[in-house]
Amino acid sequence: MIERTHLKILQAIDRQGSLTAAAESLYLTQSALSHTIKKLEGQIRSELWVKDGRNIRLTQAGEYLLKEAKRVLPQLERIDETLSRFANKEQGSLHIGMECHPCYQWLLKVVAPFLEHFPGVDLDVKQRFQFGGIAALFNHDIDILVTPDPIWREGIVFEPVFPYEQVLVVYQDNPLAAEQWLSPDQLTGETLFTYPVEIERLDIFQQFLLPAHCRPQKHKTLEATEIILQMVAANRGVATLPAWLGREYAENLPIALVRLGKEGIQKQIFLGVRQQDEDNPHIGRFIQLAKETGL
Repeated sequence: MIERTHLKILQAIDRQGSLTAAAESLYLTQSALSHTIKKLEGQIRSELWVKDGRNIRLTQAGEYLLKEAKRVLPQLERIDETLSRFANKEQGSLHIGMECHPCYQWLLKVVAPFLEHFPGVDLDVKQRFQFGGIAALFNHDIDILVTPDPIWREGIVFEPVFPYEQVLVVYQDNPLAAEQWLSPDQLTGETLFTYPVEIERLDIFQQFLLPAHCRPQKHKTLEATEIILQMVAANRGVATLPAWLGREYAENLPIALVRLGKEGIQKQIFLGVRQQDEDNPHIGRFIQLAKETGL
């Protein structure tokens, strides 16, 4: 009953704002578009929109179908892309999901040789997921999930890429900079900057502060690594970063890196893929390059 054409029409009306513009964007006449929807309305026995002067207003059924169109059409496009890759292994797209805010600099070092190896393959990077990275993998919204905190699920395989240490970044004249390593209570008087991630997924809290029943004096979130580090360099607070990334920024900013705890917080970057896609040549090559680009 419901066809892709119906969903595309609702999506085009939402994007273009009128029947005429929607029809033009779909290379249809307005009468053909209206006829298609009228036929569907007859089948479902419900109107999808009503005229409101020169404009149209979606009914409750129309709003529902539009919502489903926004959800279903991207999945259908992903199916088309996958079938296309079966026909021609040198064409297609690889969708990367990031659950590691500071990993973009590393990702760029993987992307360049990948694109050179597959000139016909496009790359897309997403950081925000409606229901989390694992759900995005299962829903085929992404093909590879970059994460330091894998959630093991049947049907998902995680490949370790490279280990790293999570360290505290402080202003170079902060008294903490003189320490070889820090205890949790030494951060109770500090302002801590983090990415806007749930505390349950922040290593500084889960592996360092909370087990010792400690909290920073203030906790503030910022999205951009560069802004976080500018705040630290201005002695406005402290932050945590992978040691490899902190060292890169320390070359140009007045910051220092200090170990968190005597043994440090040791982490690993993983690439998660669907088990059924392990033999995909694009994914396999990306994983190989990622392992070779360990930092």
